[in-house]
Amino acid sequence: MLTTQQHNLLSTPTGALQVSGKPLWFGAREGNHASLELLYPVLLSLVVPTYNEGSNIHAIVQRLSDLLDEALPNAYELIIVDDDSPDQTWNQAESLIAEYPNLRVMRRQHERGLSTAVIRGWQVAQGEILGVIDGDLQHPPEALLQLLAAMEQGADLAVASRHVEGGGVSTWSASRRFLSRGAQLLGLMVLPRVVSRVSDPMSGYFLVRRGAIAGELLDPVGYKILIEVLGRGAIAEIAEVGYVFQEREAGESKVTWKQYFDYLRHLVRLRISSGRLGRLGRKLNFPVERFLKFGVVGLSGLAVDMTTFYLLFGVLGFGLTRSAIFAAELAILNNFIWNDRWTFGDLSQQQPQKRLVIKRFLKFNIVCTMGLILNVLLLNLFVNWLHVNPYVGRLMAIAFVTLWNFWINLKLSWRVTQVK
Repeated sequence: MLTTQQHNLLSTPTGALQVSGKPLWFGAREGNHASLELLYPVLLSLVVPTYNEGSNIHAIVQRLSDLLDEALPNAYELIIVDDDSPDQTWNQAESLIAEYPNLRVMRRQHERGLSTAVIRGWQVAQGEILGVIDGDLQHPPEALLQLLAAMEQGADLAVASRHVEGGGVSTWSASRRFLSRGAQLLGLMVLPRVVSRVSDPMSGYFLVRRGAIAGELLDPVGYKILIEVLGRGAIAEIAEVGYVFQEREAGESKVTWKQYFDYLRHLVRLRISSGRLGRLGRKLNFPVERFLKFGVVGLSGLAVDMTTFYLLFGVLGFGLTRSAIFAAELAILNNFIWNDRWTFGDLSQQQPQKRLVIKRFLKFNIVCTMGLILNVLLLNLFVNWLHVNPYVGRLMAIAFVTLWNFWINLKLSWRVTQVK
């Protein structure tokens, strides 16, 4: 027998961060044959990402449920997505399901991060309108009714903003205000066409129409999901609603310098993907951003190679061949470490076992060795057969081999094949 309690406990989706274009239907009543009848469509799916919010979880569920029971009776769902909190927020949320039948709970044990938590919640959501609100009561639930009204009037995106009429912050320090405005200014400099569309791009409280982001491959960094939605979604009409950001009633703030760094990384990634290179990459189905990272790592490897060769051959007086081989191998090791942690970091995290890391390194080493041989062959082809200027031929060979190394390593060394 499938109980309502079991039905409201969600499994964590895996794979690409894409939202389906077809909302499902949600049922909550057991029939005579122990099945669930499909009773009504869900209009709103509101995700509440949590981590160590046990002291706030009951209050946020109660306030949102009381609000939505009146505004959207039997046509909404609250989705708690908890990142396996040490204080067992997920367990406390599960205990509330019997009292709040529109509550659904997901416990993520193998992923972390606010932005991906929101998308995983949207992936299992059944509503036409998808939303997000913080679980710490710093976003006043009452503003949700104004956001819903804006969506009903045809908006594709309704954002709760601190920087429009009726908005503000309660008791922020001058330094925190400076950092918030500085982050917005940085966004306007790096990604003006996206960030300038709203007054509060740092907001984590908004609603979006499912169709506006359906099918888009989302790739957020850090905790600012709104910029990802603006940058990749098909957002035509935007509405903004003022709200006053509240101070925490319980729990601890999770704002850190790392989040500002992630925000900058996110801006740069969106800038690349929304530019000419990004559009060309999508047309050719080629991962431009990953390739650019691979190129940057390659430059660091070149610096390691040349520095090591100079020290061994020029300073310590080692033999030419031994110095060159050792320098090349050290550069390969440098490149592997950075590619494993950065360029292909999302793939490496799926196979963190030591034997698989060693296996990836051996494959990477073989591919790079083949690349060195290919480099020499191409250089001879360009110079001796096609009579290209030697320096131009060298650059052409390096460019071709870089592309070769990247593509083969993507398809071979960092291919995910052993995931439980």
